[in-house]
Amino acid sequence: MSINIELLKKICELPGAPGFEKKVRDFILAEVSPLVDTVEIDNMGNIIAVKEGSRNPEKKRVMVAAHMDEIGFIVTHIDENGFLRFHTLGGFDPKTLTAQRVIVHGKKDLVGVMGSKPIHVMTQEERLKLPKTTDFFIDLGMKKEEVEKYVTVGDPITRERELIEMGDCVNCKSIDNRVAVFILLEALRTLKDPAYDVYATFTVQEEVGLRGASVSAHLINPDFGIALDTTIAYDVPGASPHEKITELGKGTAIKIMDGSAICDYRMVSFMKETANERGILWQPEILTAGGTDTAGVQRMGKQGAIAGAISIPTRHLHQVIEMAHKEDVAASIDLLKACLEKIDKFDWSH
Repeated sequence: MSINIELLKKICELPGAPGFEKKVRDFILAEVSPLVDTVEIDNMGNIIAVKEGSRNPEKKRVMVAAHMDEIGFIVTHIDENGFLRFHTLGGFDPKTLTAQRVIVHGKKDLVGVMGSKPIHVMTQEERLKLPKTTDFFIDLGMKKEEVEKYVTVGDPITRERELIEMGDCVNCKSIDNRVAVFILLEALRTLKDPAYDVYATFTVQEEVGLRGASVSAHLINPDFGIALDTTIAYDVPGASPHEKITELGKGTAIKIMDGSAICDYRMVSFMKETANERGILWQPEILTAGGTDTAGVQRMGKQGAIAGAISIPTRHLHQVIEMAHKEDVAASIDLLKACLEKIDKFDWSH
């Protein structure tokens, strides 16, 4: 199965730091509206798109959550020379920021570069220290007077990276979690006969605490929940087998647990059974640190939800670029679609 690289590229390259998702939200609204029966946006900015089920006398609800925000930054200070200081929105590995380009989204978009102390003037002690995000500033190549025409404290900042294909993989900023946005859209595009009502939810502010999913799950009150998110693929030189979590090219991942949720054993069994029946390549995922919207979907409805997650193995996660395997992406679309079609066929009582 080939995937629509052009659509994935558009989704990944749009800016959408936590709390500033408007541009990516507008794009998703245009894409999802023809694919569903109803669409609404809640007060927090989550998109809730509903595709009605065909075998649903009990009006059961399946919430599928894909967060649309990406890790980013926010301007906290403009100094006398026009350099910006910032705070992170989401978790970054500071050592990957050195000399990287970013986009400051002020009155107009401005490209800047992450600056830090040159190695030539560092002391021996400084050279041995791991960098901190506070060691960096953003250089816009302008004097303060010019910067202040376009930039104010509180403006969001995102990474500047386009999507490219590398071998069997795609490589871009914001694979986490725009690849899941893409997967949800593509599953809806070909989903002809969902069993229960599908609440396709594109959530906000996941990277700063699963905030959007908590609000939307409280509103939807789902019976079942499926989160879509990236997970670590540490299948690189130096990794011990027990550290890998997942591997690229070994299929979609079925989450068993992460740092915020233990998936319902029934949902895990259902996903495994469905993948095996449809011949979809999959691998188990246990992520001991790091949370996902799975937690919000599982816990924030009135009665809780039978919840789990489909995860997309991703290398270089929470760095300047991230990378996923095209076949794993395709397998994730297939598994999500299959689960939504046959969720009424599984015995959930045991």
